[in-house]
Amino acid sequence: MATHRCTWATTPLLVAYHDAEWGAPVRDDRTLFEFLVLEGAQAGLSWTTILQRRPAYRRAFADFHPEAVARFGPEEVAALLADPTIIRNRSKIEAAIRNARAFLRVQEEFGTFADYIWRFVDGAPRVNHWTDPAEVPSSSPESVAMSRDLKKRGFAFAGPTICYAYMQAVGMVNDHLVDCFRHGELARVAAGAPVEA
Repeated sequence: MATHRCTWATTPLLVAYHDAEWGAPVRDDRTLFEFLVLEGAQAGLSWTTILQRRPAYRRAFADFHPEAVARFGPEEVAALLADPTIIRNRSKIEAAIRNARAFLRVQEEFGTFADYIWRFVDGAPRVNHWTDPAEVPSSSPESVAMSRDLKKRGFAFAGPTICYAYMQAVGMVNDHLVDCFRHGELARVAAGAPVEA
C-alpha cells in the first residue's frame, strides 16, 4: 500500500527517520539531549549528513548521557577532533560539552529537562496544518523565546532556527504536511493519546 509522506523523506534513511521519529513527542531526557547535540552539529549541514553519523555520535558522546559528556575535558575534546566519524568542528564539540553542563543545571532546577523545555508549548504539541513545504517556517515565536532562554542559561548553538528544528524533531510541533500519514497519527497523540517517551 502506498503511503503519502512529507516530500523531504527521499532516501531509506530519511524515510525511516520520518516514519518513526520526526515529530513524535519526546519526553525522555537522554533523547532530548541527543537531539540537542545533533541539531547543533547539523548547523550549516544536511540532516542526512548527521543521521549517517548518528551511531558514531552515540559512541563518541557517551550514548548521549549528559552527566558523562559534562565531564569531558581537553583530552576528550582532542580525541573528538581526531575522530573522522563525526563532524570535527571545535565550536560544535565544545558547545555539546557546554550544553551538557547547562542541561544538568536545568534538570537540577526543574526536575527534568522535559519539564523545562515543554513549557515553551504549554506542555502539548502544537499541531500545524501546512499543505505545502514552502509554508513550513524556520522559526516561530516559541523558538525565539526558547532560544533566548537557553542562551541565558549558558547553552550554545541555540539560535531560533536551531531551536525550531529541535522543536520539530522532538514533537513539540507537528510540521508534517496535512496529506502525510504521520500528520494524523501525531495529531491524535496531541489530542490525548498516550505519549511514547
